[in-house]
Amino acid sequence: MPPTRQIDVYLLPALVDPVELEGKAVVVIDVLRATTTIVHALAAGASEVAPCEEIEDAKKLAATLGAQAVLSGEREGLPIPGFDLGNSPAEYTRERVGGKTLVFTTTNGTRAMHRCRHAARVLLGAFVNFSAICRELADDEQIALICAGTDGHVTREDTLLAGAMVDDLARTRKRELNDQAEIAADAWQTAVRLLTDRPLGIMLRDSRGGRNLIETGQENDIDLAAQIDKFDIVPRLDLATWRIRS
Repeated sequence: MPPTRQIDVYLLPALVDPVELEGKAVVVIDVLRATTTIVHALAAGASEVAPCEEIEDAKKLAATLGAQAVLSGEREGLPIPGFDLGNSPAEYTRERVGGKTLVFTTTNGTRAMHRCRHAARVLLGAFVNFSAICRELADDEQIALICAGTDGHVTREDTLLAGAMVDDLARTRKRELNDQAEIAADAWQTAVRLLTDRPLGIMLRDSRGGRNLIETGQENDIDLAAQIDKFDIVPRLDLATWRIRS
């Protein structure tokens, strides 16, 4: 009997035991903004990204790398004092990050990555590289999509992207879905019916993450995150070196 082709969605990292990810292809999703920003950074020529859980970890690593390092990230959506860059995709230009190692820490996204240490492989997904990720996963039998959420809360933007990926991957090959995958797919299919009247950027503005960005004066980042298939890039987290490269 052939193995079951399965897609599991976890709407928050806390909803999955890391051991459950053994042998699976995992996609970490943090649309607003960590995974979107990482795709932008690699597209701008960053050589790699080193995700760190804590600010002090990032500072220590950056100190060992010297001039090669660009210290970057956010806490509670805001730039970290003393860091070179925040978490806005627009900041990551070729002039600032080309050929550099980004030492990157965020409130939700980089912490979600640490949940995936037992996976067979880990990719980073956003709307800006949606089709590239789906193509990469097309032949995988066991897939898990991990939504970063915001401060322990499920977020609409991550759920919609997970649903879009489920919709695409389940359409091309029949797959079993867990309940959270069904919920995400239903949310995306509902959104698709509304996209003509309410563009994706508007939907993301109504999400928890979107509202947070508007409150902190970073609304432009929402439109950058809503650009579907802007890049043909698949960021991969090397679990041995803990570096993200395309």
